[in-house]
Amino acid sequence: MIYSKPAGIKRFRDLPGVKTTLAPCYTPAPTLPESIEPCLLSMTSWNPTDSARLFHVVEWGDGYFRVGENGNVFVTPGGNPPGSIDLFELVGQIQARGVQAPMLIRFDGILRNQVCRMHGVFDHARKEFGYGGIYRSIFPIKVNQDRHVVEALLGEGRKHGMGLEVGSKPELIAGIALQAGEGSLLICNGYKDREYVEMAILSSQIGITAIIVVEKLTEVQTIIDAHKALGIRPVIGVRCKLSFRSSGRWQDSVGDRSKFGLTSEEIVHTVNLLRKNDMLDCLQLLHFHIGSQISHIRSIKQAMNESTQVLVGLQGMGVNIQFFDVGGGLGVDYDGSKTDADSSRNYSLQEYADDVVWALKDCCDKNDIAEPTILSESGRAVVAQHAVLIGEVVGVTSLSNGDGADLACDEDLDDTVLFMQEGMADINANNYQSRYHDANQLREKALTLFRTGHLSLAQRALMERCYWKTLEDVLTVGLTQDFMPEEMEHLEEAMADMYFVNFSIFQSLPDAWAIEQLFPIMPVHRLDEKPERKAVLADLTCDSDGKLARFIDKRGQKSILEVHPVRKGQPYLMGFFLVGAYQEILGDMHNLFGDTNVVHVDLDAKGKPKLTQVVGGEKVGELLSYVEYFEDDLLRSLRHHVERALEKERMSYEDSARFWARYESALRGYTYLTRS
Repeated sequence: MIYSKPAGIKRFRDLPGVKTTLAPCYTPAPTLPESIEPCLLSMTSWNPTDSARLFHVVEWGDGYFRVGENGNVFVTPGGNPPGSIDLFELVGQIQARGVQAPMLIRFDGILRNQVCRMHGVFDHARKEFGYGGIYRSIFPIKVNQDRHVVEALLGEGRKHGMGLEVGSKPELIAGIALQAGEGSLLICNGYKDREYVEMAILSSQIGITAIIVVEKLTEVQTIIDAHKALGIRPVIGVRCKLSFRSSGRWQDSVGDRSKFGLTSEEIVHTVNLLRKNDMLDCLQLLHFHIGSQISHIRSIKQAMNESTQVLVGLQGMGVNIQFFDVGGGLGVDYDGSKTDADSSRNYSLQEYADDVVWALKDCCDKNDIAEPTILSESGRAVVAQHAVLIGEVVGVTSLSNGDGADLACDEDLDDTVLFMQEGMADINANNYQSRYHDANQLREKALTLFRTGHLSLAQRALMERCYWKTLEDVLTVGLTQDFMPEEMEHLEEAMADMYFVNFSIFQSLPDAWAIEQLFPIMPVHRLDEKPERKAVLADLTCDSDGKLARFIDKRGQKSILEVHPVRKGQPYLMGFFLVGAYQEILGDMHNLFGDTNVVHVDLDAKGKPKLTQVVGGEKVGELLSYVEYFEDDLLRSLRHHVERALEKERMSYEDSARFWARYESALRGYTYLTRS
């Protein structure tokens, strides 16, 4: 077949300043082999299982999340199907109660189940290796300080002896109130002054075992002085600096230059100082911490090898260690890849427990050491799964929407625009790369004409629409090929739609912005339909960084998210999963978007969802007060200006009433967009 140019258009090679790249002959696309036809058939018969596979729900869902037969995401708080909640229906029920999205939904059942899982794997390891000491989990409240979260954890955790870890005076004050009672455990980390130390020691009088962990050498004397002043013997721990290099994003938490902990020399000095003051029996805990989100099991093994030798050394110096605290670091498999990538982990929960227990058992047996109580401060791994952020798509922009017919131009079209409009058809596997080159050259030519005043705005608009339509066709063909040319690898992201979601990344997903943390993100409904569009997500903030263009993929990550076309008049809800650790407390107030509505959900006796707590999101007036705009001052100033407008007859009395009512309503309303 000989290629023929559209009627009325010069040959491409005749356009000034444009190099001819079109092949003289055009070959129709080859017929697909029969072996491919079943694949095409499966693509047209999309089902919820395909969506689950596309969004890797089984891999990161950890038994808590799945795609139901109706195409909605289901949540199973207890990890078994009988008690499942349809997430899309749940959101509808919450909204019917007057609680708007964006909303953070907490599943208390997941919190309880995670506590049971943690104790279950350690109990299994203890039984497997014949470890005589007990295990007690410790929740570091810095991971999620929300009182309802901590109380839900302790509600289950107290059955297993669960304790809390605090790292500052405010956290200490909260922890004491939550843990008051005989036999409760409180690990006191962080830098400490005299007030901190005395408060921790005094808490022993209400039944709390508060273990003051020495983070720097000067704290030892502070503890000694507090003991002498109060006449109460404290329980002391030491945090040792480990020398090896850890794994993951926070690998610098260990090593000689790490922020916290004592060197071997400082540990020896601490022992001698306590012995000198007749307080050696107070030293009962050995602690280390190798960073958050440890991705490689090798780091756990190395930490146990080195720390158990510190235990041996302390035993040799006459120290009776009763608690062995392996710190935090247990990772969460955010992307479901089960690799040593920063957003994953290459080990299971059981493997982690096995390595900790076996190393400690082996050390104690070889060195005739009494088996201490094992503590672990796993916070992220306990609470990440329990929270889901729901945001509604409120707008869509697309570069490839339409074919230019709605941009009719009455002008005589420039040859460059004409060829872009009519000469870029019939894109196939044989010419898609050359057509990509041609389209870019034509666009550059047209932009030059526009900048020099030789092309109108209307013609530029038509050219741009046709250019993006051409690139969409090029990309469609390119994605069917075995290999995408390197120069075209950016096209998928460049051509993606932008879906605007009613939330703030800086408030609700700060780690996605600050450290490029991957979170599972997907629609929570319509998953029985094939998601035909590809998009990046943008929030409501006036910041170019308020955009998500990194999503979970089988190869680690991708730059687009498969989504469905938004239907007019119908909600389209996105779910952001595994956001229960760190995100809320780290969130900021960019553009004065505050905390979202928070809803705690549990199952009733019949297995139906019930709301146990509803915490309203921050109001406009609250956020303004944080930056010194107080409601009384604002209303006083506004009243003055309204009266001036009435005086000058720029406003009627009725208008002033409407204005005043709208202003007061907005001042006391939700900071996010609300449905009318």
